[in-house]
Amino acid sequence: MDIGSGDRSDSNVAPAVQMGSFDIRHLSAEQLGSLGVSQIAYVKPVVLNGQHGFAIHAADGTPMAVAGDRDVAVAAIVQHEMQPLSVH
Repeated sequence: MDIGSGDRSDSNVAPAVQMGSFDIRHLSAEQLGSLGVSQIAYVKPVVLNGQHGFAIHAADGTPMAVAGDRDVAVAAIVQHEMQPLSVH
C-alpha cells in the first residue's frame, strides 16, 4: 500500500482494545494473581538436584524455567520482552 495514494483500507489493522477502569481494592484473588502475568517474571534462587540455580516464574507463580546463573535468568526474561523482578 502506498501511503500517499489515499488508500485507507483497514483490513490489516487490529481493532482497538477497550480498557475498562476498575477499583483495585475489589479484585478477586484470581484477578490479582493474573496482574502482570504477561509482563512480569520473577527470579528466585533455588537448589535443584543439589545444584544452585535461579528459577524463573510467571507473575502468577507458574514455573517457567531454571538457569544456572542469575544474569542468564534475567537475560532470558528480558529477551522475552518481560520485566524481571527478584524474589528473596
